[in-house]
Order: sequence, then C-alpha cells, then structure tokens
Amino acid sequence: MQIPRSALTIGIDIGGTKVSAGVVDADGNIIASDRRPTPISGGLELIQTIIELIKSFQSRYEIAGIGISVAALISADQGTIVGAPNIANLSKLNFVAEIKKFFNLPVIAENDANSAMWAEYKYGNAKNFNPVMFFIIGTGMGGGLVIDGKLFKGANGIGAEFGHMIVQPNGIKCGCGAFGCIEQYASGSALMRYANEEMKLDSAQANELLRFTAGTGEITGSVLTAAAKQGNKIALSAFNKQADWLGSACASYTLLLDPQAIVIGGGVVDAGELFLNLVRNSMEKYMPFAGTHLLPKIIAAKFGNDAGLIGAAELVRG
Repeated sequence: MQIPRSALTIGIDIGGTKVSAGVVDADGNIIASDRRPTPISGGLELIQTIIELIKSFQSRYEIAGIGISVAALISADQGTIVGAPNIANLSKLNFVAEIKKFFNLPVIAENDANSAMWAEYKYGNAKNFNPVMFFIIGTGMGGGLVIDGKLFKGANGIGAEFGHMIVQPNGIKCGCGAFGCIEQYASGSALMRYANEEMKLDSAQANELLRFTAGTGEITGSVLTAAAKQGNKIALSAFNKQADWLGSACASYTLLLDPQAIVIGGGVVDAGELFLNLVRNSMEKYMPFAGTHLLPKIIAAKFGNDAGLIGAAELVRG
C-alpha cells in the first residue's frame, strides 16, 4: 500500500530500557511523542506496550503507517526478529505479524542503526552523499549504509553491521558471541574502560577527572567530554584510544565501500571536533594506498536520540 507523502506515520524506537514513539510528518518533524519503559519480560508484553502507544496516537491523529526501530537483527522481509541480545523474548518473534493483528495499516520493523541512518540520509547530515556510511556509537556500535539512495541490508537483512568487524582475533568477547569485534574497542563502553584503566595509573589526574562528576564519582561519557574539553589527560587519552580504533575501521571500510562520507552518531559526537578530528587523523594514518584517492568526509550526525523513530516512520512510507 503506497502511503501519500502528506500523511502522518508513527515511528517507534525500542531500546533496552525505553520505548520512544512519535507521530512524524512528511518532513521528518515529530509532532507528538511519548515514551514508556521497556518491559523487562520483553516479547509479547513489549508488543502490548507498543499497541497502547499506537492506539493513543490514533485517538488524536489519522495515521497511515507504523515503522518500528529496534536494537536487533531483522529479517530481510522487515518482519521477523532474527536476534535481539539486549531485549528479552524477541528472537524469532514475527514482530510485524503480531502488531498487524490489531491495525489494518502498513507496518515494518527495521534495525535501529539502519533506521537512524535513513533519518540522516533523508533529513540530516548524510543527505546528498553517495555512498554514505553511518556509525552510531553508544554502549555498542551500530552501522548503516545507503548506496544509490537505497538502504543496504544484504541478502538476509543483516548487512552493514559495521560494529562486528573482527579487529583482534581472540580479543575481548562481544555480545554477539564473537571475539575481538571493533565494537569492543571503539564503542562508548570501550571509552569508559580506557578511562578507568588510566585512572588506576595516574591518581592526580584521576582526582582531577572526578571533579567533573559533581560529587557522584560516576565516570560517564558526558563527564569525559567535559573533562577532555578542559584538557584532562585521562579523558583525552581515552578519546584518543577510541578514535584510533574507529579511524582504523573507517580506513578499512573505505577501501571496501569508497563512501563519500561517514556519519558518526551517538553520545560521542557531543565531544564535537575534538573527537572527529582524532578520527580523521587516525583514518588518514591507517589508510591503505594513502595519498592516491580522496578520503571520505567524517561528519557528526544531525539527529540524536530521535533518529531511530524518525527513520522508521519514513521507511514505512516505502
């Protein structure tokens, strides 16, 4: 069913702790939003939460389609959850079929990074680049790819999972079950690990870093960002290590895909050019055939936490 461009659609973004939902117009604007905790039991209880959100929006707006962004591998038919390591009882569930029992509307489910990539391509900082890659860096590391105006998903719907390139055989075990994925070295979790390791080695700088926690003693991404901007050596070292790994990955992917641009999203972009310049320098340092070809632009994503639901709401338009 073709959805008119002027119609409103619903985007729903499912994470490990919360479900965010919004009514989205044809220009990618969220005109109404809501959020609920992700049910611990996941599965059918999660579907019931989504149904309640949709019904709430339908009572106020005429909705033409439902797009769902979820932190999981999705089958090529955009219906079945192939694997969802961080959400209970979703694997092998035909998500779309369950929701269609209640709504006579087009429904699709898509991986959260793919959805965020699509939002950036249609309305954000990835627009007009071809090909264009996307890294979303949070606790883990998701990926997306658009080639010739189409979201690349591969033969079975699991393409462009850039966070799971193995860079250290027999390295740190990843949530996917493999060892040594780039996610374990360039994610937000890795950034925290680097900072904690450095704190054990330099008590003076550790105490300096703790000043940025406002008395909580908790080292977070925002704490490291603030500290790095003030020149704290531990925070800067942690960002350097993370950026070095990410830049090396960008170099390898460039030789495979030759993108015009690589868009980086997630909390790490709060560090701005401090981080992006480190990634650019690392990419150049590791680039095969250096100096013989143009390098992709490394740019920050436009959208933050709303990217997944905006992209999913657009993808259901077809």
